[in-house]
Amino acid sequence: MRRVALKIAYIGTNFHGYQRQPEYRTVEGELLKVFKETGIIEDTWKSHYSVAGRTDKGVHSTGNVISFITDEDIYINKLNGLLPNDIKIVAEARVPYGFKVRFPENRTYTYIQPIDESIDNINFDLMQQAMQLFIGKHNFRNFSKRNEKNPNREILETKLICNDDTLIFKIKGKSFLWNMVRKMVTAINHVGCEKLTLSNIEELLTPQELRQYIRLQPAPACGLILSDMQYKNIKFKESQYAKDKLIGYIKEEHKINQQKMKTDEKLVEILK
Repeated sequence: MRRVALKIAYIGTNFHGYQRQPEYRTVEGELLKVFKETGIIEDTWKSHYSVAGRTDKGVHSTGNVISFITDEDIYINKLNGLLPNDIKIVAEARVPYGFKVRFPENRTYTYIQPIDESIDNINFDLMQQAMQLFIGKHNFRNFSKRNEKNPNREILETKLICNDDTLIFKIKGKSFLWNMVRKMVTAINHVGCEKLTLSNIEELLTPQELRQYIRLQPAPACGLILSDMQYKNIKFKESQYAKDKLIGYIKEEHKINQQKMKTDEKLVEILK
């Protein structure tokens, strides 16, 4: 018996989220179907199967990680041949038996957003400043559900890149609350449009000030990518062939709308 960790990339557009659900197509459902078909996993409980991130409906990933115990050898190309085109295993690592996949040292989210040309005078400098305010330990109750048991989280790095007609938000943290990144993106956009001030962001992040100046709606799921997980002393063996197969699928997809086009382009860039 040995424990393995697999890095999973997928296009979330046609999935009802990561976690398996009866009567819905999910990333986990497709993975487990192939694992059981090949005998790698017969019972998820006995195999101690676990996943790092349960992404929502429509959210993509280039770096989600699963882990389980198995007697079987892992042949990535064989498994990828059985998986649908919008899911690929892109890396593998041998890990200690006690490896806890749910607790990476940090995880990175990337959010892709086309610039809305109909909005005049977006202040990108203010948006950059707003991004920096999130760094450090804060109470993120105003950026998730109001009844979170522990709304305190630590953001390690933030970056906002303006690339031609696209904004790229990068946010690295130790852990995240449900919808936290998407609500952060909404708040930063409001600062750029001067619907919120930098002082408003500071107040929303202050535990003693739980007033909401606006009801923050999460930015659309189609722009969000769970792009990376980092574990201490774990090095993944990457499969460029698997990445190329997923890139090929992305390039062949019909571009449904501008948001999806820009997200697809970033997915390709991250996978390369």
